[in-house]
Amino acid sequence: MRNHKVHVEEIWGTVVTIDVALFRTNADVVQSAIDEVIQWLKDVDVVFSTYKKDSVINQLREGRITLDEIDAGVADVISRCTSLKEITEGNFDPWAVPGGFDPSGIVKGWAADRATDILLEHGVHDFMINAGGDVTVRGYAEQSMLWSIGIAHPYMHGEICESIQITQGAVATSGRYERGDHIVSPHGLPIGCASATVVGPDAAVADAMATALLITGQAGFQWIAQMPGYSAHIVEGDRTYSYGPAFPEKVASGQ
Repeated sequence: MRNHKVHVEEIWGTVVTIDVALFRTNADVVQSAIDEVIQWLKDVDVVFSTYKKDSVINQLREGRITLDEIDAGVADVISRCTSLKEITEGNFDPWAVPGGFDPSGIVKGWAADRATDILLEHGVHDFMINAGGDVTVRGYAEQSMLWSIGIAHPYMHGEICESIQITQGAVATSGRYERGDHIVSPHGLPIGCASATVVGPDAAVADAMATALLITGQAGFQWIAQMPGYSAHIVEGDRTYSYGPAFPEKVASGQ
């Protein structure tokens, strides 16, 4: 049986799972590391939730505070949103949603990146963070065994349409899983895919790019091609398409 410490937390309207392999980590530090991560996730919810009336984001959306009053974390998220909007030619656009600026398409990944740093700072070497389907990993699942991340099939519940084996990086998926058709094209066009997954070193970037790819489909592979270390997998109709180093080659296959 695997020697792991697993913590499950319901937050952000989803579930965050922290899975720590203990084969080369001091078990005494793991719980304190997880406690700090959970507090961080709660702090993120207080700041970025669009459902909490007095969150910083809602105060900003409603004009109760200005950009001059936000902290460095919120400023970083806004800066990343601006950059990724440009990279994706406006297909990732947190400003083009009802109610005003909504960075939800990047915040899970951004928060997971910091949660990863917290675990590493505590001396935790081998772990997986699954934030509502967006996964970040470091190290190994077992000694010399890579973490295996499955991409859920958008049509067949409980089925996997692809899997990836990695020791470091992030896997972010956007699709019609937990929240149905919750993504809206900023250009008013039909959504191009049933699901889109991006693999890369930065969870925040992968999170936002997966949202943009869900809208554009294969056309978005041009952005991935300009980003060293990133890969993509999409499901369009009854076919899958993949691009980048996480996959052997660009692939088109029937389901």
